[in-house]
Amino acid sequence: MLAWRKPVLQVLTINPAITKGPSPTSEGASEANLVDLQKRLKKLQLDEQQKRRLQAFLTQKAKVGKLKDDYFKRISELGMDNSRVVTKVQHRPLGLIMARKLIHLEIKLAIWNQIICELQVLLQCNLPYIMGFYGAFYNDGSICMEHTDGSSLDQVLKEAKRIPEEILGKVSTVVLWGRPVVNGAGGEPHSISPRPRPPRHPIRGHGMDSQPAMAIFELLDYIVNEPPPKLPNVVFTLDFQEFVNKCPTKNPAEWADLKMLTNHAFIKRSE
Repeated sequence: MLAWRKPVLQVLTINPAITKGPSPTSEGASEANLVDLQKRLKKLQLDEQQKRRLQAFLTQKAKVGKLKDDYFKRISELGMDNSRVVTKVQHRPLGLIMARKLIHLEIKLAIWNQIICELQVLLQCNLPYIMGFYGAFYNDGSICMEHTDGSSLDQVLKEAKRIPEEILGKVSTVVLWGRPVVNGAGGEPHSISPRPRPPRHPIRGHGMDSQPAMAIFELLDYIVNEPPPKLPNVVFTLDFQEFVNKCPTKNPAEWADLKMLTNHAFIKRSE
């Protein structure tokens, strides 16, 4: 019998890209980075506020450079699950506040490869609709992200009980704007799954929730055997109802692609 061998994981060393040439601390490198940044910003369809925020983040990201464990001061815990712990930290050299995700290294090789793939996407992604990525380093499996102090949408929902349709429109708009970057040039999500995907892969889970909450097998049975849930007519506009209905539909012929959703009347009036 062959002995089982633990799979060798890739070393997690992904750092922000810095323009080649002079040292990043030199005046020439700073000017070159600024010119390159301004060129990239001109190619994006952003308003002035988005440009200022993105320029500020990218300038900070260029200053951060290589990440090390002793650069960080722990402030508080933001959340945790079975595979990761998220803490609020301060980058000591620059005083920047970041969200540091510590990923447990005892995970399956497929999950590890997916993490590496997603980090590569984040490394190349600089848009105001996508959370900023400062870098990652191999110690305890740390990923350093932009700290978003507005909390998560589920926490907002717990406090507000209900989110107005106009706010959901803004959220849906930036989700769709960010999809081409996450999907990649081919228009398909970055995934290690070997199964083929249809050319019009839908955003199936947009706006989905289970009320009341269901157990996993109960939920699977409901998805297979019951029609997709619909929004109540008395609360939401027809545009919003139609937009949401295009996401969880079961018939592949009725799946809406990214272009169709982006041009939908609900999104156009929410921009």
